[in-house]
Amino acid sequence: MEQEKEAAGRSVLAEAKLAFVGAGVMAESIIAGLLAERMVAPGQIVASHPRADRREKLAERFGIATVETNREAAQGADLVLLTIKPQVLRTVLRQLHGQLAPRQVALSIIAGANLATLSEGLGHDAIVRVMPNTPAQIGQGMSVWCATPEVSPEQQAMVRAVLGALGEELQVETEKYVDMATALSGTGPTYVFLMMEALIDAGVHMGFPRRIAEEIVLQTVAGSVAFARSSGKHMAELRNMVTSPGGTSAAAIYQMEKGGLRTVLSKSVYAAYQRTQTLAEEQANDKDKGKD
Repeated sequence: MEQEKEAAGRSVLAEAKLAFVGAGVMAESIIAGLLAERMVAPGQIVASHPRADRREKLAERFGIATVETNREAAQGADLVLLTIKPQVLRTVLRQLHGQLAPRQVALSIIAGANLATLSEGLGHDAIVRVMPNTPAQIGQGMSVWCATPEVSPEQQAMVRAVLGALGEELQVETEKYVDMATALSGTGPTYVFLMMEALIDAGVHMGFPRRIAEEIVLQTVAGSVAFARSSGKHMAELRNMVTSPGGTSAAAIYQMEKGGLRTVLSKSVYAAYQRTQTLAEEQANDKDKGKD
């Protein structure tokens, strides 16, 4: 099944040209994933970056074309990926405004930049908004995305193939779910890393050398995720399976619940969601300022 999916993705992207506007860490990760999965050939990719040393590094590593200006990169591309930082969004939108042809699709991974801001800023209707996360750098990412009605089924298939090279992808019909995904999956690795760090520190506190504590925690988390995925059971059911009356798990869970771990996590995710909404408002305000 997975091989069929990859073959279909390669077929969809066989003649496609991809332009990366902004060639930072995420762009490099996407390029690496696409080439590693042989979804596209190096000759199908062009990336823009203002610094010559960065362009040379990307060209040397991947064999792709690199250019200095964003307009030059976008010309003739089927899929224009906006892989820039939010701070330069207004500048890039101004550079590309009215430059995209109807057949081109703009794909944005910029947190807080909603479809309306992107469409108006680019003067273009075919827009895809994606929220990836950092495990995409090793092909284990979670990308949640939505598209405007102007993105055709064929273009959506192309987007799906690109994101599939980064891990799992999930298309949603409502843009608000992308904002929610920003708080849950986009920021999610931060919560997991913090939990892992706390577990490792607890192991060191008990007397483990840090190296051993790290090895134990890494495999425990990886194994738990794999077990949960394969079992298909509810998380509460899995937890109950290893919680014996009066046992060590029961003692540990009591302290977690007493400390409000569940509430703290819920509030943290919601705080991230609220911050996403604030970023969207800030991007919209920047767009309006650009008109003055």
